[in-house]
Amino acid sequence: MQWFGRVLVALGSLRANKLRSILTLVGVIIGVTTVIAVVSVIAGMNRYVASTINQLGANTFFVTKWGIITSEEAWLKARKRKRLDSDDMKVVRDLFQSCVKVGGNAQTVRKVQCRNQSLADVDIAGLTAEVHQMTDTRLQEGRMINASDDQHRRRVAFIGQEVKKRLYPNLDPIGREVKVGGIPFTIIGYAEEKGSFLGNNMDNFVDIPLSTFERNFGRHRSIDVFVEAASVEVMSVTQDEVRSILRARRHDDYHDDDSFAMLTSESFMNLYNQLTGTAFVAMVGISSISLVVGGIVIMNIMMVSVTERTREIGIRKAIGARRSNIMFQFLTEAVTLAAVGGLIGIALGGGAAKVLEATTPLPAAIEWWSVVAGIAVSSSVGLISGVWPAMKAARLDPIEALRHE
Repeated sequence: MQWFGRVLVALGSLRANKLRSILTLVGVIIGVTTVIAVVSVIAGMNRYVASTINQLGANTFFVTKWGIITSEEAWLKARKRKRLDSDDMKVVRDLFQSCVKVGGNAQTVRKVQCRNQSLADVDIAGLTAEVHQMTDTRLQEGRMINASDDQHRRRVAFIGQEVKKRLYPNLDPIGREVKVGGIPFTIIGYAEEKGSFLGNNMDNFVDIPLSTFERNFGRHRSIDVFVEAASVEVMSVTQDEVRSILRARRHDDYHDDDSFAMLTSESFMNLYNQLTGTAFVAMVGISSISLVVGGIVIMNIMMVSVTERTREIGIRKAIGARRSNIMFQFLTEAVTLAAVGGLIGIALGGGAAKVLEATTPLPAAIEWWSVVAGIAVSSSVGLISGVWPAMKAARLDPIEALRHE
């Protein structure tokens, strides 16, 4: 109850000097707002990226020429590698018993047209039936590409929701013709809506059989070989087997690195966490400057408060208040002042995160621990900033304090 009374006195002091209190809290508010907004956006992105990347499956990986490029040196190294082709995929499919599914995927970008309607820069994927089964593509109507389509090089197409909405509004596209790069294909089905990923529309695609893709758009592109292991437990064994046969097939020297890269959902998550971790540390460092400035301002205002209330301190000491009572009162005021700034910062930071989510492709999720951390950090700033003014107030001589005008 004594502590609650001190808080009420502190809040009364804030109300008595509204403008000064608001100006004092600007640094704390900016610092906490920045931290909450950044943490909320990063947390939202983490959830979205994890749900998107992990749809590949814990026991699925793919082999690619390029891998994850994080530097110019890595890009130059990957550029010199030989491309992966359909024959590499077929060798992996035929020789390894621990692989449940093996598929191939090649990518390009083309204009897609239906009569006088067209879409530019549509993602065109040439793939085998297994790739659809190993990724997050879900059928809404019709059917997906099957092994027979790939075997007979049929000109059939499986389209995304963006293509359906733009080229076939209010129409059933199944059985209709669509031109991909000027070549006619028959639509056999379309996917459920995927949405966007970091601003990239995931529904703007057309899938066709890999053999048809290579026949019409050439075999000069490197393909990605998708592999599904029997279970998570044999994942590493399966990767070693695939690595061995591809190294032998591609004549990689014993002392040389692989002439290809193997990627899993974990690889992408590790890279993503490194990138966002660096951004998070940088933003926290920037916001810490605001908190330090806010702490200095709080200390300065508390020193002014001690000077203004010298006579009050003298009266309280004269009627029996101890040093500890005076000290705890001023500490409580400093902590309360900073905590109020923290609460305002949390509200503004959460609001900013939601505005970003509504107006940009960035997702946001307010984490409970960030709210607790915001209050704790702001209160700590107040506590540290209030120690010296509180000690000065507690050490005042009551006689001298009563003489103060």
